[in-house]
Parts: sequence; C-alpha cells; structure tokens
Amino acid sequence: MAAIVGAYYVVKSNTKVKPKIAKVVKTVFVDTVKNSTVPITIPANGNLVAKNRLELFSEVQGVFENSSQDFKPGQPYRNGQLLIRINSNEYYASVQSAKSELYNLITSLMPDLRLDYPEAFPVWDTYLQNFDMDKGVPDLPESNNEKVNYFITGRGVNSAYYNVKNLEQRLSKYRIYAPYNGILTEALVNKGTLVRPGQKLGEFIDTSVYELELAISKTFSDLLQIGEKVTLNTLDKQANYTGTVSRINGRIDQATQTVTVFVQVSGKDLKEGMYLEAQLEAKEIPEAIKISRKLLVDQSEIFVLRDSILDVIEVNPVYFSPKEVVVKGVPDNTVILAKSVPGAYAGMLVRVNEESSSSKAIQTAQ
Repeated sequence: MAAIVGAYYVVKSNTKVKPKIAKVVKTVFVDTVKNSTVPITIPANGNLVAKNRLELFSEVQGVFENSSQDFKPGQPYRNGQLLIRINSNEYYASVQSAKSELYNLITSLMPDLRLDYPEAFPVWDTYLQNFDMDKGVPDLPESNNEKVNYFITGRGVNSAYYNVKNLEQRLSKYRIYAPYNGILTEALVNKGTLVRPGQKLGEFIDTSVYELELAISKTFSDLLQIGEKVTLNTLDKQANYTGTVSRINGRIDQATQTVTVFVQVSGKDLKEGMYLEAQLEAKEIPEAIKISRKLLVDQSEIFVLRDSILDVIEVNPVYFSPKEVVVKGVPDNTVILAKSVPGAYAGMLVRVNEESSSSKAIQTAQ
C-alpha cells in the first residue's frame, strides 16, 4: 500500500505544466484609398525595322563594274550616289543603233514634209537639229494637223521612237542609284562578278527612320489612334525614345487574337533589329485605383482594415497587367493592405505600422 501511494506522488510530481502560447499579432503596412483617373498602359515589345528599305535586284545581265563607294556591308551612301554600275557596252551599242535608225527615218521624211506640209517642216527641222546621239531621245513634235499626224505615223516614226525609248529605259537599269541617304546592310556581289537577271545584289536601308511592329490585344485595338505618342525604351532602361503610331492593321490575327500596330521612331543611336519595349497609353479609367495583383483575393475581393481587424470587400477588376490590377468599387478613405499578408483571413487581428500611413512603399512586417 505504501508503495502505491509513493508511486502516485512520484507520477504527480513529474507532471509538467503546459506553457501558455503568446498570441502573435502581425504588423502590416496599409494604404488609404483615394480614387482617381488611372491611365491604362499596355506593355509591348518588338524589333526595329527600317521604314525605307531597298532590296537590290538586277533586271539585266552583265559584269558588276563599279560603285561610287566600296560596295560592302556598313558602307554609307548619300542620296543620288551610284550604288551599282553593270557593264552595258554591248547594250549601249544597240541603243545607239536604234537612235541612228530613228534619225535616218525622220531625215528621209523631210523632203515630203517640205513639199506637202510646209507648215510642219520647220518644227521637224528644229527637232533634227536638236537631236543628240549622246543624250536621251527628245519627245516627238506635236501637231494639230491630223494629216501630218497620219503621215508621220504611217511612215513608222512613232513606232521607231517608242522602240528607242524602250531601249533607253532598259539601259537605265544597268545603273542603280541610292534613292535616299542610308547604309548598305547586305552585299552579295563583288566587282567583276557576272550578274544575271533576277539576281539579288544586296540591301540598302534608310537609317533616319524606323518602325517598331507591336502585337496588341484586340481588346484595346479600338482605343489606339494614329498619331498617338508612344514611350519606348531599351531592355536595360538606359535609353528612352518617343515614337508615334503610324499605322494600325485592320485585320486581327486569328491565332493570337492580336492586332499589329506600327510605331515610327527616329534616333541617332537606333539600329535595325534593336529590341525595344513600348508603353502604349490605351485609355483612362475614372474613379479607380491601381494595386498589386497579389492583393486580389479570389479575383474579385481585397482585404480592408476595420479597427485592427481584417475584412474583405468585393471589387470590380477592370484591367490586369503582369504585376498590377486596376479596380473600381473601393470607397475613398478605405484602409487597405499595402501588401499581401501570408495566411490572412477575415477577422484576423493585426497591428498597423505607424509609418505606413504616410509611406507609399508596400511592405509587411511580422
């Protein structure tokens, strides 16, 4: 019996008193809501492409003779400078032969003109005197006399004239000139290379103006206007540019449901192929606030603070960006969390950090 009593007291003396768990009250930063007009900014990105681009192709055959500059990638040319000259000696002789035939044909008509149409003779005589074999064929004289026109046409003058003009037009294709100030970005032939019709020779671009092609969701396609200013920046945020919406495609891409928008931009440091990010100002939402997407609960609610107790209210999200959301329906002066609190729930007791009332930083302390 004494052993039983002794064992009882031993067990009782080993009973540990359960400690009281201190209740932890999380400290949070909060913001006070003040509704205003929130601009909707659409982020987009793309690569620069030269607005003016000339792909050089040959329409004739011959040997690449020379260029006014070294025909190499990166070589700049001024407006009107010779890009490519293809040897045209053989074809030039054919053109001169056709000119000679036209000159001889008109000369053979002069006696008949003097006798039958003396009023037209001086005009054609002046034409022959101004005929220069080393220059382009001048336009044929015009006459109001139908008989003179029938006579000239019947002798084949018009046919011979247009044959020469056709040959002269083709002769001009042996030389390609720069249509604007720019730079050669691709050169596929060297001096002395035999060039064939349809062969690509290179590529020439205007470096003064570029276009940025952006794919914008169809939701905002009707909100963008031609002439609207767009802020552009590089990936490292070291350079900023201002572009202008120049064109908007009228067709929606069926696969991505986006609309292509073209932004025109200029700058001395811009290069074709450069990757830029754009911020498009699509529209403005009145009586709204912009908050972090992490503060949104179940896509339509946010936490508010009422007398140190968390509660939830329903809101109307109107626009989602990758990190933020624009919501409506939050009354002015409502106190909301500045940042999400892990494990937060309606009815949770919290403590407000005194600095959060004036701080714009969104933080949470535990």
